Amino acid sequence: MAPSAAPILPGSTVTVQDVRSIYNGYTGFVQRISGDRAAVLFEGGNWDKLVTMPIKDLVVA
Repeated sequence: MAPSAAPILPGSTVTVQDVRSIYNGYTGFVQRISGDRAAVLFEGGNWDKLVTMPIKDLVVA
């Protein structure tokens, strides 16, 4: 996967691009970054989900 042009920072809107993930195609907001992983907040109507995933699987939306 080619590196994205924009850096992924807390507050960035990102889309998951990992065909093995149930969150593939979901768009969320980066809450925090630790090492090579990011905590991404997904919101959908009446639910919120915070998921930690590798930064390499995220693309700036």
